[in-house]
Amino acid sequence: FSRQGCEDLPWQYPAAGYGDGYPYQSHQRQPAAWQGDRDPRQGESYSKSYRDQHYYRGYHPNLATGPPGQDRTQTYGSYEGSYSSIARREGTGQGTLGSDSEEAGGQPKEPSLLLQYHESGLSSSSHELSQYIRDGADHYDPVLPGSWNVGRTGGPSGSTPTPAAPLKFPELHTALCFGAGGHLVLVCPQSPAKGQLHRVELHSLEAILHGTEELEELQAFPGPLAREDLHKVDVMTFCQQKITTGCDLSTQRGRDSSLLWKLLVLLCRQNGSMVGSDTAELLIQDCRRQDKYKRQDPVMGLTDDEWASRQPGTLDLITGEVPPVVETQAQIVEKFTKLLYYGRKKEALVWAMRNQLWGHALFLSSKMDPRTYSWVLTGFTSTLATNDPLQTLFQLMSGRIPQAALCCGDATWGDWRPHLAVMLSNKVGDMELNQRAIVTMGDTLASKGAVEAAHFCYLMADIPFGYFGAKADRMALLGSSHRQAFSQFARTEAIQRMEIFEYCQQLRQPESFLLPFQVYKLLYASRLADHGLPAQALQYCEHICAALLRRDPAAHPVLAQQVLRLAERLKLSDPLLLEMPEQDQAPEPDWLDQLRACCREWEVR
Repeated sequence: FSRQGCEDLPWQYPAAGYGDGYPYQSHQRQPAAWQGDRDPRQGESYSKSYRDQHYYRGYHPNLATGPPGQDRTQTYGSYEGSYSSIARREGTGQGTLGSDSEEAGGQPKEPSLLLQYHESGLSSSSHELSQYIRDGADHYDPVLPGSWNVGRTGGPSGSTPTPAAPLKFPELHTALCFGAGGHLVLVCPQSPAKGQLHRVELHSLEAILHGTEELEELQAFPGPLAREDLHKVDVMTFCQQKITTGCDLSTQRGRDSSLLWKLLVLLCRQNGSMVGSDTAELLIQDCRRQDKYKRQDPVMGLTDDEWASRQPGTLDLITGEVPPVVETQAQIVEKFTKLLYYGRKKEALVWAMRNQLWGHALFLSSKMDPRTYSWVLTGFTSTLATNDPLQTLFQLMSGRIPQAALCCGDATWGDWRPHLAVMLSNKVGDMELNQRAIVTMGDTLASKGAVEAAHFCYLMADIPFGYFGAKADRMALLGSSHRQAFSQFARTEAIQRMEIFEYCQQLRQPESFLLPFQVYKLLYASRLADHGLPAQALQYCEHICAALLRRDPAAHPVLAQQVLRLAERLKLSDPLLLEMPEQDQAPEPDWLDQLRACCREWEVR
């Protein structure tokens, strides 16, 4: 087509976009800004004609509906007069498309939306989409084939019919997305050009995932535990169920995991407080069996000749008597006394040690020189088995790190629980030594892969929780090693167990919370939303917000922003909105406004 006597407008028509062969067509609308930004001087006739007739067919050529073989230039030719009038107004300064025109008052006139569309290189409908879909993954090139380009000073580049641009998708298909309200949204493949109506289906994720192990695990937990209507009996019942159904007591790791759940039950029952004897009783009850520790002969440092001269049936050169082979307790004590008659203290000590008279030997040696006392004491401890808990106690009372703390976890060593129980129940004066011994035992167990047992020791030593990225920290989630992959580390069970521990701390100190744990609460809330439980997820966001507002949210800006982002998507899932009258419903809860204000303040700062 030709435009004689007027300047051609530099329009560029984009290729096939979002509307070709896709159910999106019936959703396109005229931008609301057209009615406000239009210059009244253009006349109502042009406005109505453009809105009603030319918006989709003339301005967006790919939406023209005509016979398949019809040349698209015929469509544009039918609207030549409308575009020519616009060009004349632009050339004489009467139109609204010029960017240099001014209002009567001398103020620069704001460019119209048509000019904005032209300068952006997008069509009107594409420009509208760009205002709402800023982060879309589908970007298309607004530059079209040369046959559709109209130069600023010349006419069309070709007069031959141009083949239709390829469709964005080869065929109709179902579009879907996940909604924040716990729904799966499906847009069914319908063709509005054929008179078919659009159909949008909303499916509940909770109904779709019904019966899955992940959803049942989330529904069984009585969280969030910070709510006021929760009774601690419900938490204790949940822990007992985990012991019954989730711990294989035939394995060492299953017994260690069961021990952690039992500890949480004990903490919950006693409102977050406990003493060493309470934990020791729990450790002894959890022992599968009481090990029998074999006694050994005392090590006295005697030569073979000296030891043979003191065996039963040998002539005693001092008394001139042959001691009987089998002696009663009274005869043993009488022999000890007779040796002291002759002043033979060393022989009396050896006799008492060989016949298990450790009380006589220790008292006698304590009244002698320190070296002799140490010798008798070493002989006494040498009669105990290496893995005997008494060895652990005596070594700890001697001011040393017990050997059990360095060797526990081996199959040949035995159970680690009695050794920890004896250290917790019999703390020595040096509290630092006690803590160091327990932490060393935890480190040894962790190096052997017994994570639950190691974390039990760390809890007894009051080791704080750290972060997943800080590998030097000893704990990040209770019962889960942060040295493995994050998907294995941040399991739902580990997060639930950690929340119970935080709840037990709050029973003792209501305002306390574990700051490193809040990010895992956010992760748990996201999982709830993904499984169709948005109301419960929103409650978690509220409790995380309360914890952050007690501190400075600027100290954790990323966490605060992510909580705000998730809460804004879930805010309409608040059960309180359903109970309130419609006229009294607040657009957002107060805690969400406070969190948003803190985030904005941090951004400004």
